[in-house]
Amino acid sequence: MNPERTSLTRIFEGWEGYNTSLVHALTPLTPIQLGFRPANHLRSVGELARHISLGRLTWFTRLDAPGSPDLVQQVSAWETDDDGNRYPQEDSLSIADNATQLVSWLEATWQMIADTISEWTVDDLFQTYWHTWNGTTYAVSRQWTIFRILAHDMHHGGELSLMLGMQGIEAFELSALGGHILLPPVIE
Repeated sequence: MNPERTSLTRIFEGWEGYNTSLVHALTPLTPIQLGFRPANHLRSVGELARHISLGRLTWFTRLDAPGSPDLVQQVSAWETDDDGNRYPQEDSLSIADNATQLVSWLEATWQMIADTISEWTVDDLFQTYWHTWNGTTYAVSRQWTIFRILAHDMHHGGELSLMLGMQGIEAFELSALGGHILLPPVIE
């Protein structure tokens, strides 16, 4: 089979652009703008950006994705749930008020994703690992996990867009373009 036709990079084309839109939206933000939260019980803008990065790390670590072990070492505190699953303690990574560090984490976790989808093929998507949740053990495919994180990025990116809009901050790529900044080929 032609590697170009089975490349996951090609299949997930556009996700890198979405990450770029997140980076562009966060880069100019001040600590006050990053600290904005629409209600006391909700994450701030910066906490949400950190959550996107750590969600990527949590799930791609379960895949033993390329680059994930190095990133795991940078998170000082992890917790284990009743089912034995490890999660980073998000507040142990105190970067939520620093745009430069948030962007660095988005870029580092994106690189982990990019390395994964450039190394794996379509056939690799069907490999499974066991994951227990609420006492039930599932055979989770790599495909399910990758889609989960793609959806996680877009869901929380939409929240970021809304929260920036509530502050009067225009993040054009993230809001007006929905983070879809890659254009299809032009017909000549």
